[in-house]
Amino acid sequence: MSELDIKANRKDLKYSKWVYVKRILWSFAKPFFRYSPRIAFGYRNFILRLFGAKIGKQVHIYASASITFPWNLTVGDWSAIGEHAFIYNLGPVTLGEKVTISHMAHVCAGTHDYTDPALPLIRPAIIIEDQVWVCAAAFIGPGVTVAEGCIVGASAVLTKNTEKWGIYAGNPAKFIKLRVLKHGS
Repeated sequence: MSELDIKANRKDLKYSKWVYVKRILWSFAKPFFRYSPRIAFGYRNFILRLFGAKIGKQVHIYASASITFPWNLTVGDWSAIGEHAFIYNLGPVTLGEKVTISHMAHVCAGTHDYTDPALPLIRPAIIIEDQVWVCAAAFIGPGVTVAEGCIVGASAVLTKNTEKWGIYAGNPAKFIKLRVLKHGS
C-alpha cells in the first residue's frame, strides 16, 4: 500500500486557463442569478445561456438552485430545477424533456480517481432522460444515466444506471417497481 500524494493533486491544473476565466466571470454573474425574483425563469435562463448552457423552452430553474458550470449544462423543454438543488456539473449534465429535479437534490458529475495516489479529478457525464423525476434530497452520482420515465425517491443515493420507467429508492438506491401512468385522468 502506498501513500496519497496530496501535494501532486494540489499542483495539478485541473482545467484550462479559459475555464478558469469562465469560472471567475460566472462568480461575478451568480448574484444576478441568485437574487432574481422567484418568477424570473426567463431571466435566469438568459443568464445561463450567456455562459453556454443549452436551455429548452418553458424551463423553470429556481433562483436558489446552484449550477457550478453553466457551460456543462443542457436542459430539455418543460424541465425544472427546484429550490436549493445542486447541479455539480464539473462534467456534462444533460436533462431531457419534462424532467423535474426537486428541491435539495444533488446531481454530482465530478469525483476523484481514488486508485491514483494523486487523486486526480475525473468528470463523468450524467444523463437524465425524458420524464424523470428526481425527488427531494436525492443524490445522482457521477457517470449515471437515469433512464426515461424513472423516479428517484426522496433522499435516494443513485450510483448505477436505471431501467426505463422504474422507481428507485433507498441508500443505495434499488429498483422498487415499475412506474405506470394513469391514462384519461
